[in-house]
Amino acid sequence: MWYPPKVVIPPTEPITTADVKRQCNVMHDDDDALIEAYISAARDYVEKYTGTALAEQTVEMKCDSFADFCRLPIAPVSDVDIVYIDTAGASQTVQDSDFELRADGLEVSVVPAYGKQWPVQRSGSRITVTAIIGYETLPPSIGHAMLLWIAEAYLNRENADAPQSTAFDALLTNYRR
Repeated sequence: MWYPPKVVIPPTEPITTADVKRQCNVMHDDDDALIEAYISAARDYVEKYTGTALAEQTVEMKCDSFADFCRLPIAPVSDVDIVYIDTAGASQTVQDSDFELRADGLEVSVVPAYGKQWPVQRSGSRITVTAIIGYETLPPSIGHAMLLWIAEAYLNRENADAPQSTAFDALLTNYRR
């Protein structure tokens, strides 16, 4: 079982204020703080909508056993470090050469390297995985969907309804996990 991840190094926003101002045709700096809030809200909304991390960040996740590694709870993943407690109670790091990260799109798993097996962990202890997650370069359709969401939120900020359109859904549907 995987436990909720903890962000160790937070992400930088994948969309810039300049991108949003260009999308919304804003020529002044008066609304920069509002636009930055919309960017953060859009990233959060899209991450929850798709179940994927957008911007690169480092997270720490814990699980109960190596069997949980058949599917990591977060994607995309570009690197992992694995620490476990051995039967003597000492903290041990699994060497990179002892496992293979299978980051096949949005389905991520970690398996023992050829000819290797997972070490024996202390009963009742948890395994800690520190991972770099998120896109190195945001897919254009996700960026476009975020800009649509932000523009709609900015232009209709008096409206109480959350902005969402069929274009938004269509652009993000292939990235849902």
